[in-house]
Amino acid sequence: MKSSHAHTNRLATETSPYLLQHAHNPVDWHPWGEEALTKAKNENKPILVSIGYSACHWCHVMEHECFEQEEVAKVMNALFINIKIDREERPDLDQIYMDAVTAMGLRGGWPLNVFLTPDTKPFYGGTYFPKEQWLDILGQISNAFINHKEEIYKSAESFTTSLNQNEVQKYGLVDETETFDKNELDLAFESIAKQFDYDMGGMNKAPKFPMPSIYLYLLRDYALTGRKAALQHVEKTLDKMAMGGIYDTIGGGFSRYSVDAEWFAPHFEKMLYDNGQLLALYSEAYTVTKKPAYKEVILETYTWLTRELFSKEGGFYSALDADSEGIEGKYYCWEYHELLDLIVEDFNIFCDYYAITKEGNWEHGMNILYKRMDNVTFAEKHALSAETLIEYISHWKNILFNTRDPREHPGLDDKILASWNGIALKGLCEAYRALGDEAILNTAIMNAEFLVSNMYDGKTLFHSYKNKQATIPGFLEDYTFVIEGLIALYEVSFDEQWLRQAIALVNHVIDYFYDEQDGLFFYTSNIGEKLIARKKEIFDNVIPASNSSLARNLYQLGKILDNEDWIEHGRKTASRFKKAFLTDPSYVSNWGCLITSMMSPTAEIVISGKQCKQYRKEIEQHYFPNKIICGSAVESTLPLLKDRNPIDTETNMYLCYDKTCQLPTTDISQLFEQLNHIR
Repeated sequence: MKSSHAHTNRLATETSPYLLQHAHNPVDWHPWGEEALTKAKNENKPILVSIGYSACHWCHVMEHECFEQEEVAKVMNALFINIKIDREERPDLDQIYMDAVTAMGLRGGWPLNVFLTPDTKPFYGGTYFPKEQWLDILGQISNAFINHKEEIYKSAESFTTSLNQNEVQKYGLVDETETFDKNELDLAFESIAKQFDYDMGGMNKAPKFPMPSIYLYLLRDYALTGRKAALQHVEKTLDKMAMGGIYDTIGGGFSRYSVDAEWFAPHFEKMLYDNGQLLALYSEAYTVTKKPAYKEVILETYTWLTRELFSKEGGFYSALDADSEGIEGKYYCWEYHELLDLIVEDFNIFCDYYAITKEGNWEHGMNILYKRMDNVTFAEKHALSAETLIEYISHWKNILFNTRDPREHPGLDDKILASWNGIALKGLCEAYRALGDEAILNTAIMNAEFLVSNMYDGKTLFHSYKNKQATIPGFLEDYTFVIEGLIALYEVSFDEQWLRQAIALVNHVIDYFYDEQDGLFFYTSNIGEKLIARKKEIFDNVIPASNSSLARNLYQLGKILDNEDWIEHGRKTASRFKKAFLTDPSYVSNWGCLITSMMSPTAEIVISGKQCKQYRKEIEQHYFPNKIICGSAVESTLPLLKDRNPIDTETNMYLCYDKTCQLPTTDISQLFEQLNHIR
């Protein structure tokens, strides 16, 4: 039975959509903060920290089964101080308590429920619990806390000690030799190729997550070695993802993952960070292959982002829920008879194209739209010309979009996160690089202006923004992904204000996040809230680690600014992860992107003169990932543009690498010849 709004707890004054979802539970929820933590100490009660996010399906299930129930709330309120956390708002807390649960030998995930001593040290945890089991656990934990306090404090202490272990020592990250030889890439490729799904693309497991940085590394492997197998696997993966139910072929954008190994049945939530990264990945892949299907994905995903997640102010919202009307995927799925009424002509061809069946190809008689063959093969099968098939598809999509749009939309998580906006900004810049569409560049500029004017006060970048208010001082991921977006925006616009902004943020990070002792960066600032552990994020996951991203930024900016210290940081940290990368690139793939840029000289391309933007567009049509690109139509103080003042009559291009410059040229084909020498 769902509770009414008879209850209102302390979450009602929060801005996080996830916390607000729980504001009318009978559980006496507190947000994380001084009030709750002091109360736990004063009343000497254990703390229950429950962590989730608004688009999390099982978080909703546990809320309905447990947190909305009076009898459960009564037990929780009597025995514990209950704290709700939005993991997207407080990734620092999520990281600590997720690591603690893993250290307990338990499986991590969300909802994450962790029991702490009154001084916030973890001693037990888990993920989703159904009602009876949850009530049982609450009783056992309370009983243990009252009757075996000493043992509980002892184990909490040992988990906290393990949380504070230095990452460099824990994972044996020693400075290896600083030589990087592209012949070593065979080792890395052999290792990762064992994990490939050769039929459906991606990695050979279910559920299947898009892991963009793995395929970006494989594209760099191809650029360096010419290895066809690397490119083929990227293409296979991107083709199958775009054909699968994980891609919303009607409205654009990707779901978070598919529950099967075929990219077929998605977990229907759509996250900004996935779509920002996939925009960048499909853009790079399009530059290599020029496949029309990739261009379509880029444009449709861009359209979806600006239609569904873009705020009037210029920031991107965080996510769309999986559920609408309380049912997962309801917005996206179709019943056979409904489609029969909509698609009057060519219904059999339509059903074959989208794998529609009378009984439904998914559960509860519903159909998920997905494709079993590419357009060329399908057109041949049905004796259609390519043009006719494209007309059909466009017609079908219009009908389905206009029918679907009035349905109740999935819930929107409307907080704006700096880190994820940085990822989206980078994706937009890569899409503009690939397609040269000015509307995409304008969106990117709007987004950067929003971040700089609303989420940055000249010193601190803030993590979250909602209701015209920026809150929570930024984490390392906020700084590094915004820096990455700003560097990309400079490279596609040649507007130096974005570069200056990136440099200011880097200087702040070095002052407040750097660990002199081991040369890596903490996730939290040294003036932030003191928690039981101060972590470093070093392994790449669905989102790259903030340390790998920052090392890439420092290396790239170092090259643009001729800053040897920053280049050296990139080189040194890359050397630490080289061994792990050669052994198994799958969890250090973004480090792999940095390592590959050490394996051949980084091209420094400088364009000086009136046509600098036009020349840049032409250069970008060719895939050459290991480069930095600077340009100006007027005099500039950038080191690479010094003494290369624009001449009224012509636009010059300069290529340098390994501290050696080639002769300037005004001819693009000559520049490409010079670039080919680097290869």
